[in-house]
Amino acid sequence: MTQPASAPPTVSTPAPAPSERGWGKLLIAIVAFLIIPAQLGALLPINQAMMLLVPAIAACALVGWWAGGRPFLAIAWVAIATLMTMQTGTGPNAFYNLARGWSLLLAGSFGLVCLFTMTRPLFTRALLALGITLTMATVMSLLGPVTLSQAKKTVADEFTRRDAEVMAAVNGVIQSHPKEWADLSAKIPRLATFPDSAEKELATVSKTGLAVFPALLALQSLAALALAWAIYHRLGRSRLGAPLRPLREFRFNDQLVWGLIVGLTIVLLPTLASVRGFGKNLLVFFGALYAVRGFGVLSWFMAPGSLGITLAIGFVMLCAPVVNVFALLAFTMLGVASLALGLGDTWADWRSRARSTS
Repeated sequence: MTQPASAPPTVSTPAPAPSERGWGKLLIAIVAFLIIPAQLGALLPINQAMMLLVPAIAACALVGWWAGGRPFLAIAWVAIATLMTMQTGTGPNAFYNLARGWSLLLAGSFGLVCLFTMTRPLFTRALLALGITLTMATVMSLLGPVTLSQAKKTVADEFTRRDAEVMAAVNGVIQSHPKEWADLSAKIPRLATFPDSAEKELATVSKTGLAVFPALLALQSLAALALAWAIYHRLGRSRLGAPLRPLREFRFNDQLVWGLIVGLTIVLLPTLASVRGFGKNLLVFFGALYAVRGFGVLSWFMAPGSLGITLAIGFVMLCAPVVNVFALLAFTMLGVASLALGLGDTWADWRSRARSTS
């Protein structure tokens, strides 16, 4: 008898790599990332946020090229990053050089982390890259020509320069329309002291920004890396990891709560007053992370898109002359509630409970 022909072996085709689609929400996030620092230059560290974003995209494109992606994409982004970092900048060269050095260190660290830790999620890679960058910057300040005290003075001078630019613009508008300003001040007497009060408020905000400069710089850097990751995976074919998850699924290792606990301990204990600045930065950094996690919990329980619409309405209300006070109060309460939800999620895991009961 003839043996039946054996069936041809089945060839398993690899599953397609996960992709990220859609530019709508990403474009809104990019615009916010670029505009908000420019408008809040008295508080946020790097007001030219493109300086953080472009080198990070170039690093992703280089790693993607190494992983089999298109070389043109990597060459193009590296060329753009090189041209941008070679510019002299509009402000003092000292601060521009510090910001440029930080952005290049951050992008290089993120590229190396992505190259050697292909299985880790984005947030873990970003934290590792941030830690490497902070370590390298500290070592360079100890061994290099720019010390920590000189860098702090450079940052303080930069905030002073930004405040002076804002006040020069305000005074320029007043001086170019003297009659209109006089009539408006006669109708609203409080406007007569507006320039002086605005200058004092800017100085107060800048003092706060200087005190928590490292924490705000770290948060701004994490946002830049997340955006760079999302932009690259919409442009490149080679995948560096899992797609960026939506806000409603944002979570991280629960052990990070110790950063918040250590910061709170340093701030509250009088015996640790000498390192209270370090404690404040820990509180701001980890508090912001847990507030974002709390926003994710809120987004999980709310209807899709409703949280974004609510925040957009709140930002519009901030621009209104009368309701901005209520909007600011609402944002403050929402931030506190999000922080409490994010911290509670460390132990309660709200989203898993909702999933198990559904």
